[in-house]
Amino acid sequence: MRIIILGTAHPYRGGLASYNERLAQQFVSEGHDAEIYTFTLQYPGFLFPGKTQYTDGPAPRNLKITRVLNSVNPFNWIRIGYRIRKLKPEMLLIKYWHPFMSPCFGTVARIAKKNKSGNARVICIFDNVIPHEKSILDRILTKYFTGSIDGAIVMSRSVGDDLKTFRVNIPVALNPHPLYDNYGSLISRAEALKKLNLSEEKRYLLFFGFIRAYKGLDLLLEAFADKRLRDKKLKLIVAGEFYDNDAPYKEIIRKNDIGSDVILYDRFIKEDEVALFFCAADLVVQPYRSATQSGVTQIAYHFEKPMLVTDVGGLSEIVPHEKCGYVVNPDPQSITDAIIDYFENNRKEEFTQGVKREKSKFTWDKLTASVTSVYNKTNS
Repeated sequence: MRIIILGTAHPYRGGLASYNERLAQQFVSEGHDAEIYTFTLQYPGFLFPGKTQYTDGPAPRNLKITRVLNSVNPFNWIRIGYRIRKLKPEMLLIKYWHPFMSPCFGTVARIAKKNKSGNARVICIFDNVIPHEKSILDRILTKYFTGSIDGAIVMSRSVGDDLKTFRVNIPVALNPHPLYDNYGSLISRAEALKKLNLSEEKRYLLFFGFIRAYKGLDLLLEAFADKRLRDKKLKLIVAGEFYDNDAPYKEIIRKNDIGSDVILYDRFIKEDEVALFFCAADLVVQPYRSATQSGVTQIAYHFEKPMLVTDVGGLSEIVPHEKCGYVVNPDPQSITDAIIDYFENNRKEEFTQGVKREKSKFTWDKLTASVTSVYNKTNS
């Protein structure tokens, strides 16, 4: 089958690019003719909250990535739609995450799906249907995009429920986010700590990924400031770039006098560094205020790390409570209570074994099978 994946890829950085590249590699390994059409311009600079959209790492080997798409140029959308139509792929696969991309993706899809040899099928993998940070245009833009697709994959039940408010007449499959297994192999805790110049005598919580209000880092900092944790030889690693104003977070650190126990890596973490942070961690903490699913959980599964997540969106579907970690309310006391239980009752080995058992559910071949199943249903 000829498959064109439309979305983020090298030279852009981050989870979206990693996901599309890993998915394309899986399709290729299964004998499909798969390639990625990515952006020449993904976000105008003034709309991007980070320091750079680009990676300085090499492109994935043995994978065709073509930069053609401009997210804000309607003439480009039309041209790329006709270009894809001329190629006659059986499937146009789009990874969707935000209504900002709806006009671009929706226009390309409408044009590309029609050709003389029969319609290409447009399948979407949804990160979100409704974004975490909402605006008044979201429903209008999302309706335009969802009207262009023939089938969908959702990675959590909450996203599936959101999709039903826009489309009920297309095949939809639920398939959890696969493991991010492209960040290297497990290394020993001692080696990871040595490379990060951290003491083996301490125990480490890890908050990983770019920082925005909905991710609840402030809740974790307030939880970490609890006096019950002060004699536990605990350190909190915060590894990721601030996409919000960092002042409120640093004020929490200052007013609670926990600066010596919070280790900030305020930058984008490169792919070849990811293993260090996860292998150094004793517990990965995701104190989100809202969520659908999270790539961070899938990195944690790959590196066989127990997790503490909040009971929002689809996170509880991915992390079985008291088997692979904790699912708690999104408030500081609940987070603190779980951290105390983890270390006082020595849950690390028990939960690590649970993670090892659970991770087999999240493979890339299961995702491609779900995509193919949805595709086949669009032809029936």
